[in-house]
Amino acid sequence: MPDTRSPALFPLFADLDGRPVLVVGAGSVAERKVRRLLACGAQVRVGAEQIGEALAQLARQGAIACTQASFDPSWLDDVWLVVAATDDPALNRQVSAAARSRRLWCNVVDDAALSSYHSPAVIDRAPLVVAVSSGGSAPALARRVRAQIETVLPPFLGRLFSLAESRRTAIRRAFPDLSRRRAFYDWLLDGPVWQALRRARGQEACDGLARALNDAESQTERPGTGRVTLVGGGPGDPDLLTLAGLRALQTADVILYDHLVGEAVLDLARRDAERIPVGKRPGEDHDATQARIHALMLMHASAGRHVVRLKGGDSFIFGRGGEELEYLADHGVAYAVVPGVTAALACAAYAGVPLTHRDHAQSVRLITAHRRDAWTEREWQDLARPGQTLAFYMGVAHMEQLAHQLQKHGCSPDTPFALVEHGTREQQRVLYGELGNLPAQMQAHALSSPALLLVGSVASLGPRLAWFGRVLTDARAPATAQSAYETMT
Repeated sequence: MPDTRSPALFPLFADLDGRPVLVVGAGSVAERKVRRLLACGAQVRVGAEQIGEALAQLARQGAIACTQASFDPSWLDDVWLVVAATDDPALNRQVSAAARSRRLWCNVVDDAALSSYHSPAVIDRAPLVVAVSSGGSAPALARRVRAQIETVLPPFLGRLFSLAESRRTAIRRAFPDLSRRRAFYDWLLDGPVWQALRRARGQEACDGLARALNDAESQTERPGTGRVTLVGGGPGDPDLLTLAGLRALQTADVILYDHLVGEAVLDLARRDAERIPVGKRPGEDHDATQARIHALMLMHASAGRHVVRLKGGDSFIFGRGGEELEYLADHGVAYAVVPGVTAALACAAYAGVPLTHRDHAQSVRLITAHRRDAWTEREWQDLARPGQTLAFYMGVAHMEQLAHQLQKHGCSPDTPFALVEHGTREQQRVLYGELGNLPAQMQAHALSSPALLLVGSVASLGPRLAWFGRVLTDARAPATAQSAYETMT
């Protein structure tokens, strides 16, 4: 099979600051090109028979120069770069030929054959810029690749590069040996300077860099400073993991994860990270397990490692994240927190249950059914008030008591509920019904943990708005189930 690949392109970055660039065309595509060129400091000249309002406004502001006329090759006489962005193929060929005759680089939008350079998809973390190009063969795919790279380069990365650039001479003086200088830059990307910028503490980052340069030996002769990142991994669907959570997992040395964290989320982590399951199981001493988690975080962070404490949902919603942070603070361990999508938000959304609705509920309460102490009469009465949505976590073992006490203290037996099992995962099942039938229906359908219970008028909307997973009807046998898609057709 013959090799039909185009010749490889030579990648380069052009300094257009203060240099004239010609854009032929004045539509929406030309406008996008103009704005990118202006962002690079170019002196943009636009030529077209008709000038669109957006570009005319830029001309009135003095940002660009416009010539409203038919194309004239003389427009290219003193420019550095040419862009043809018209919807007229013949005109584009004319512009390309005029540029080629003058040995000027020319990009013809969506026409690789007529172009002598291609505009890549760009990830801008100035002064760091990453460009992705398919050489014009598949720009849509290049944009997809750019989007994937965007997820691993945090927005504040440019500030770290700017800070390093401002101290470049001092860094070279402190680390004249190239290998040690490289090690120092690695430390910048992993250590306290990076973490300070992540926490939006610019002065702390500057001070940390200054201290490191004043004591150059300290950061290259000993292990790096360890830290712990509490990451909320979301309820199960890996698409609900935040970008910050993904970046933490991809830079982790050690991952301490709960048993509710799905394999699909763990699969996104750095391949060579050490993975340690620390999930609590029913019937075991949870306080002893928590003490072990504390000890593991401290041990690995003290060894200079980046520890990710990965929890399902959000670390601060019934996840004991606050206790873990207190322990780290007491022992002087650096930490950061990445919020996650908590189960109440995600399960309700995937079950078609809006937690608030002007006609149903004006407040939401997140409640754990796994308490140290018993509920008081006043608390039950407060929970039974109308006009609110109750989201019960860890309630499967207490479902009969919950249903009984809510009805005893004011909830009607026909109060709607939605019980979401394995929320947001492929095996999600949702039981909709009335509170008086909850224990029997849960038993009939053999629902088990993990499951989240939603109680309130909004749950009545679920059967109509459900869009994901399996819908269990108020039936007498577990076999009665439909996909959410089937309920809408």
